[in-house]
Amino acid sequence: MIAEIPWTEQSPWPILAWLQWFPVGAAVLVAQIRADRAVFWTAMALAALEFLGTGYLYLLFDASRPVFQLAEQCTLLGPLSYHVAADGMTVLFMLLTAFLSLMAIPYGWVKPFRSSSRFLTILFAGEAILMSQFATLDLLWFVLFSLLQVILVSYLMHVWSASPDEGISLTRFLEFMGVGFLLLLLGILILGWAHFDATGRWSFDLLQLIAHPLPPFLQTSVFFLLLYGLGIRIPIFPLHGWLPLMAERGTVVLALVFLLGVKTGFYGLLRFLFPLVPLPVHQWQLAVVILATIGIFYAAWLAMMQQNLRRMMAYAVISHTGILLIGLFSLQAKAFQGTILLMCNFGLATATLFFMIGLINRRTHTVLMSRLGGLLSRLPLIGAAFFVAGLAVIGMPGTPGFDAAHLLMEAAMHRFGALITIAAALGNVASAAFLLLSFQRIFFSQPGPQPGPVQSIVRTERLEVLLAVTLIGVLLVAGFFAEPWLKLVDQTAQTMAVPYAVYLDDMQPGHE
Repeated sequence: MIAEIPWTEQSPWPILAWLQWFPVGAAVLVAQIRADRAVFWTAMALAALEFLGTGYLYLLFDASRPVFQLAEQCTLLGPLSYHVAADGMTVLFMLLTAFLSLMAIPYGWVKPFRSSSRFLTILFAGEAILMSQFATLDLLWFVLFSLLQVILVSYLMHVWSASPDEGISLTRFLEFMGVGFLLLLLGILILGWAHFDATGRWSFDLLQLIAHPLPPFLQTSVFFLLLYGLGIRIPIFPLHGWLPLMAERGTVVLALVFLLGVKTGFYGLLRFLFPLVPLPVHQWQLAVVILATIGIFYAAWLAMMQQNLRRMMAYAVISHTGILLIGLFSLQAKAFQGTILLMCNFGLATATLFFMIGLINRRTHTVLMSRLGGLLSRLPLIGAAFFVAGLAVIGMPGTPGFDAAHLLMEAAMHRFGALITIAAALGNVASAAFLLLSFQRIFFSQPGPQPGPVQSIVRTERLEVLLAVTLIGVLLVAGFFAEPWLKLVDQTAQTMAVPYAVYLDDMQPGHE
């Protein structure tokens, strides 16, 4: 029996609509401004207001209640109804999105690169799309917003890529995303058709779909369609072929931050796939976890072989998605809680690393570790941010990933026993190896052959100081004061685990 996800009354004030539409207005406004200084400060002020809005959402949300809150509903054309609401996961991902969007503005204004009003328009449009993805309870809207995000990222890669081989990476990206979109679309059409067959009306609303579960013979098909469709976006092994090429040749940091820093693929798994098809999730969990474990070591091994910093980060992302998948498919409340927090920790840390790599590349005109070295004396804050973000990826104490990784590993031990848990932990050790090795080679080792000596590299300017210090501060504060974030997603995780309570007896190691 599938337990229904709770629902609450209509929100008295449409805060979620505000958070979705305010970036749209910001995009329109900055598009009209031509003066560089004016457009920068206007964009910073608008992004800060959006971030404050997500802070207000956090204050309005009652984390002690295991329900969707602040609901907004409006009947639109046919099944395309406007249904939004927030749980703890929604609030956390909206905070992360608003913060990374705010950080992208000073990054885009650092010399020698200067953002244009068109660039900032795209940034705010992307933020609006992400906010809508996290607020909606309608699977069709989620997929349509995902398509819009892919279009915006493709436009960024086409217009602002610094690589002459941008066309190759863009083609590969579009091929993979096109396949993923078609798989998702087919999966949600099956869901809508099954709901029509049961009720006489089409709907893609999460709560209505849960109220009329899929027949068992359709659940497995929908499971694989949604898993593969979202898995390409994440990306999970072995559906990752687009990411290393895009990271190396696309060279648009904002595209990578929005695709990888904000974990929309994992969010889609938790929001839609796990509540809608719990039976095949349970049936195929071990197969997915074994594949994820293989992916952890495969990607970590390839990461350690890379000389290109961006390709190394791409494989680091792929390796860590395996750890997150192990957490998700442990199917327990503490596993969901730890995985949600670890997703946001990886997102924030990954975005920080990509920002810092981008700043290094602007000075040295290379991301090859063989040509870098000795940068700490000239760029100490960039080195510090790189180091702290690397520790956060590893899940060291004092970073947001520590408590999250502990919850995840505890759940994995309870469900799968020692072998897979130890493998996941060893994969994390491998992550430590290549991240700390890259830090040592970039900032401490003797410089390789460069266009000029290290002393000629320009020191950090004020915007870079602001960016690095802010990112370091947020990583450390969120790590040392993790209790509010644990409480924020606790009830959400408990609710997500409800459909799997019936399998609890089967989740003991050695159960027969």
